[in-house]
Amino acid sequence: MDLKVTEESFTSLDSCWQHPGCHLNWDSIFVLPPWLRSWWQAFQPETKLYLRAVRQASEIIGIAPLQVKGDTASFIGSNDVCDYLDFVVSPGKGQYFFTALLDDLAQNGITRLNLEYLHPEATALTDLITVAQQKNYRTLCHDDALSLEMDLPATWEDYLARLDKKERHEVRRKLRRLESAGEINYHCEAASAGLTGLLDNFLNLFALSFPEKAEFMTAPREAFFRTVAGAMAAAGRLHFGILKVNRTTAAMTMLFEYHDTVYLYNSAFDPAFSYLSVGIMSHVLCIRESIQQGRKRWNFLKGDEPYKYDLGGTAVPLHRCQITMI
Repeated sequence: MDLKVTEESFTSLDSCWQHPGCHLNWDSIFVLPPWLRSWWQAFQPETKLYLRAVRQASEIIGIAPLQVKGDTASFIGSNDVCDYLDFVVSPGKGQYFFTALLDDLAQNGITRLNLEYLHPEATALTDLITVAQQKNYRTLCHDDALSLEMDLPATWEDYLARLDKKERHEVRRKLRRLESAGEINYHCEAASAGLTGLLDNFLNLFALSFPEKAEFMTAPREAFFRTVAGAMAAAGRLHFGILKVNRTTAAMTMLFEYHDTVYLYNSAFDPAFSYLSVGIMSHVLCIRESIQQGRKRWNFLKGDEPYKYDLGGTAVPLHRCQITMI
């Protein structure tokens, strides 16, 4: 097969992603060009950009969004703000793509791939490892984290029926308590390009929620949140869930919607409303609205916090893999 490896840019990736004839599987929000560009701009890592496409004739069959330091390549991204990553590959083309990619990496003096985190469906696990083993490269993979996910049923009552008796009772009890507190309003708002007010409110609540969250939001991370929010809003993927109690914003969720999946990226709440469990209730109300809107899947993302299990999440292992090409 006649394959060619070409150097790409974030702009060329954008063009490919938006092209109606593109047959690549952009399966996760964390590999979309706006996300990759936002991370690179915000963190400005001391690494070399290695954006490569493998082409079969004029068709791109895969993209490698990598960064290189010394002789080691890793994904563009970091596990503090990117839950899991992958390559972008056309269905059925994984063997060809990864064979060409590994050859190109070797030709550029790159002898190690450090890949994290990988969802079980990642092409790095389903195809790359096989190709690397065929080349007698050393491969080491292990589970290192969890993502909590669930399919959404057709109705809210079906969702409640899935919960165990104790958690179903707790959800209903907390909903009744919230609704008895006064004027309650919840809605999920699609963020537009002019999202400054929404994002400022979210970041203010984020810092109030827990001391750990305030410490997490360093200047580079805040720059990333602002950059990626603008980019994903422009792409029509960003939403904010807003819970108001007596016209005061008590809790917010930062969400991304993609391929009928709702990704709960982060959340924030005002501790003054803790007695109403507004943090958990903002998730519950968002799940209910997602079901009503016909969404098919809900992703709590990385982390095994107990509330994710309580609300119906199922654990999915996330992997780290290292490939040594010597």
